[in-house]
Amino acid sequence: MKTIRLTGAQALVRFLACQMTVVDGEKLPFFAGVWAIFGHGNVAGLGEALWHQRQSLPTWRAHNEQAMAHAAIAFAKASFRRRAMACTTSIGPGATNMITAAAVAHVNRLPVLFIPGDVFAARAPDPVLQQVEDFADGTVSANDCFRPVSRYFDRIQRPEQLINALPQVMRVLTDPADCGPATLAFCQDAQAEAFDYPASLFEERLWTPRRPRPDADELAAAIALIRAARKPLLIAGGGVLYSGAGPALARLVERHGIPVCETQAGKSAVDDASDLAMGAVGVTGTSAANALAAEADLVLAVGTRLADFTTGSWALFRNPRRKLLQLNVSSFDALKHFAATLVCDAAVGLEELSAGLKRWRAPAKWSERARAARRDWEVSATAATRAGNAPLPADAQVIGAVMRAMGPRATVVGAAGGLPGELHKLWTASAPGAYHLEYGYSTMGYEIAGGIGVKLAQPDRDVVVMVGDGSYLMMNSEIATSVMLGLKLVIVVLDNRGFGCINRLQMATGGANFNNLFADVAHVVLPAIDFAAHARALGAEAVKVDGIGELEAAVVRARASARTSVVVIDTDPLASTGAGGHWWDVAVPEVSQRPEVGRVRAGYDFARKAWRL
Repeated sequence: MKTIRLTGAQALVRFLACQMTVVDGEKLPFFAGVWAIFGHGNVAGLGEALWHQRQSLPTWRAHNEQAMAHAAIAFAKASFRRRAMACTTSIGPGATNMITAAAVAHVNRLPVLFIPGDVFAARAPDPVLQQVEDFADGTVSANDCFRPVSRYFDRIQRPEQLINALPQVMRVLTDPADCGPATLAFCQDAQAEAFDYPASLFEERLWTPRRPRPDADELAAAIALIRAARKPLLIAGGGVLYSGAGPALARLVERHGIPVCETQAGKSAVDDASDLAMGAVGVTGTSAANALAAEADLVLAVGTRLADFTTGSWALFRNPRRKLLQLNVSSFDALKHFAATLVCDAAVGLEELSAGLKRWRAPAKWSERARAARRDWEVSATAATRAGNAPLPADAQVIGAVMRAMGPRATVVGAAGGLPGELHKLWTASAPGAYHLEYGYSTMGYEIAGGIGVKLAQPDRDVVVMVGDGSYLMMNSEIATSVMLGLKLVIVVLDNRGFGCINRLQMATGGANFNNLFADVAHVVLPAIDFAAHARALGAEAVKVDGIGELEAAVVRARASARTSVVVIDTDPLASTGAGGHWWDVAVPEVSQRPEVGRVRAGYDFARKAWRL
């Protein structure tokens, strides 16, 4: 057997460079590169190995470990899980900084490889700098925190352990049903130790997505359920995008007259021009989608885990005869909520459902009911996004201005706060992947770093990041990274002077205004933060505008610029779109000295009666 003598780190890096995939008929490296912030624990081992492999496996440096991992995750999402990135850090805080990002990838079923440095396998110098010691278990290190937020976890204590670990890493990163983050906690002495590896480990391997077909009995049962329905509704989740099932979904909708709505992860899977496209569904849904969901007697959920924002905490589907059919590549998700299951690839499953339905169509009255609801919603959406005369604009008006200024070839990126709710309802996505929201884990600080990942995956599209002042303050360092790497973003900062979304939730649950807006926080000096000056200090072009007219003009200029540009606008922390939306289960105290809480609790108890699990 032919062997190659390499260090553990060199073997890992060479293996990563040999993994390939096919995207739109073009063979590409599966790993687009490695994000690295070096320190003791990875600079000597992995740092040296990455330098040798830098032509075939690019290395990028960020300014924050969590942020670089968000960029890697966003790249994988924007690549529809066809490609991924790796992230390596030192031991200690560098490693644990990535744990939040690992949770993001885990919740959203997105592939990323984490390679945190670890302690010495030999333990001779213990305790080393930044080592976390467990008083009862000598095998534990800080990297064990990755276990619950990794699909696959391994600690590499000997260089030859990579021979068995690396195929498992690739299995997780490429399996549509088990996709998610993999973690190799790499002991720093094992990185530098040499081993005679079989040359076959470094042969090029092509990874293409598996497309499991539906079971014949499940398929027959699913077809019968749809045929029996008088008011069917289809919910498109992120799995539609990851499967490339958009065309199959469009054919099924048009051929069989079934109205369709979208989750946060599934938005952009459906052509907004379709008169049966109802838009967003659930807590952040359109009035059209939610009205149909309340009446539907069959909900066909495709590629979604049906989280509480999609189901209105399971109070949205109110038809007492409602049945649930879940088409999902993962049996874990398909089985939820006692659903009838169709476990298969989304594109294959939709094609076979349509073929089995033959000439069947939903009742014309139901399809027309959907079209009328869509027309009503369009009126509401136009009104919400139109510029008004209020002293401070609402988020919806900012969204309208940004859409007009950026045009149809823009991808919007966002995450936490009030913006995801407004964007889900109001943003018009022009192509699959043109809407990029991290809302599975709703992670503040994802936005700017995520924009970098999207730009890497979609270099020919304009990328606009919409972020509130709260998220901006949590993680803004990657503005400097975007400038450094020439990855141009348009960043719109909506400054409502605090955590406006949670302040509204606090008020809605009867609470006093407390600890959310700056005005309601204990302070010696009320902050007057100059976000534009801060962004310029990080290397970006930046301007603060006054009103929607100035905003629109500034975004047009930012779009034409060659450098990352930041546009700041003050917004109303209390305003939100009145149309659409749905109740969300946020537990209200049963007992409180505030009468407002008692009144809200009475309404909460009434709303919970609509639960239909």
